[in-house]
Amino acid sequence: AYNIHVNGVLHCRVRYSQLLGLHEQLRKEYGANVVPAFPPKKIFTLTPAEVEQRREQLEKYMQAVRQDPTLGGSETFNSFLRKAQQETQQIPTEEVVLEVLLSNGQKVKVTILTSDQTEDVLEAVASKLDLPDDLVGYFSLFLVRETKDGAFSFVRKLQEFELPYVSVTSLHNPEFQIILRKSYWDSAYDDDVMEHRVGLNLLYAQTVSDIEHGWILVNKEQHRQLKSLQEKVSKKEFIRLAQTLKYYGYLKFDPCVTDFPEKGCHVVVSAGNNELNFQVRLPNEQIKEGSFKVTRMRCWRVTSSVPMSNGPSGTSPGKSEVKLELAFEYLMSKDRLQWVTITSPQAIMLSICLQSMVDELMVKKSGGSIRKMFRRRVNGALRRSDSQQAVKSPPLLDSPDASREPMAKLSSKLTSVSLRGISHSSSANDVGANDFHGNYAFEGIGDEDL
Repeated sequence: AYNIHVNGVLHCRVRYSQLLGLHEQLRKEYGANVVPAFPPKKIFTLTPAEVEQRREQLEKYMQAVRQDPTLGGSETFNSFLRKAQQETQQIPTEEVVLEVLLSNGQKVKVTILTSDQTEDVLEAVASKLDLPDDLVGYFSLFLVRETKDGAFSFVRKLQEFELPYVSVTSLHNPEFQIILRKSYWDSAYDDDVMEHRVGLNLLYAQTVSDIEHGWILVNKEQHRQLKSLQEKVSKKEFIRLAQTLKYYGYLKFDPCVTDFPEKGCHVVVSAGNNELNFQVRLPNEQIKEGSFKVTRMRCWRVTSSVPMSNGPSGTSPGKSEVKLELAFEYLMSKDRLQWVTITSPQAIMLSICLQSMVDELMVKKSGGSIRKMFRRRVNGALRRSDSQQAVKSPPLLDSPDASREPMAKLSSKLTSVSLRGISHSSSANDVGANDFHGNYAFEGIGDEDL
């Protein structure tokens, strides 16, 4: 059997024959010219070297399928991963009650099947809350870990290829929970959400929570005004005032490490307003703050160190054995690109935030509708649109071969796209184009912009 890791976490175990069955199904549906080549069968028992060669070939195959927008987004591929996840965790299909948190600490209990996918669970939560269909797409389910101070550390946005109940219960840790939050960045879309009572209540609860946890900065006078609006239960006015405050709508990440402006600097990163905000503690203990605009990032990539042994299925994400890095190439000045690296267990979540910001920018530029971006109907079923799919970090397979090195540096290749903009990067020769996630919202800057 081979372990498939997604975002550095064990997702499922599969046999060669299962992957071959997936390949044949994809060929049948999409044609041999679309589906990548599959590692051939061998008549005799494989040697250790051949086992490793097959593992590498299967890994490349799975990455190639995941990167293809048609194959990687197909129900055939995603249902294969969901079924394999359920079988690996040995959780039978049955009716269960799943608790989903709201920002105010309230728990929404929904009756679902253990085999229900992310979209199904989101629909069930929305139905329980009486959230209208056309507002469901403004929200997403996130896997979070509760911290000692009662705040939440964001692990990842739940994806279309996983079963939320299985994902959270297989971690065997009550600190991990599923929370409902808004999944857009531009506060202009708050107006759509506030049109409806339930949307307004959800947005209000999230805003209050973010202020209480210090994610949104408030001075004494602003605090007094907010308190007064709370007492009057003026929720819209409360949100309007909060929109003017620093870091409104930002997602704050756990303290981590960056190599900017120098190696080994401790940093608190926040994502919002089409930027990554850095609060860096320099070696001399001085705190400096600055922002990297998403439109100045030419591309980014995520790399991970994934343990190669068959660890327990309950391995928790974010522990020291899985090291994740997000690196982005930034246009510092008119002709100077520089790589900036963040080492954080939340690197995948950071990458997903960048991608969703780019998605919003591209929809705006094309004059598209945010409602259309979030949801569309396919064969009568509600499905998220292609443009809103999060960054696809392909599965990484590892072999049970005990002679392997315990750790391997693996590039988590993201969507295969050509690079745009400046081509004379000093690091462009270091890695192939497939290692990058290209940024279609990248904009070069001229002297007048500096």
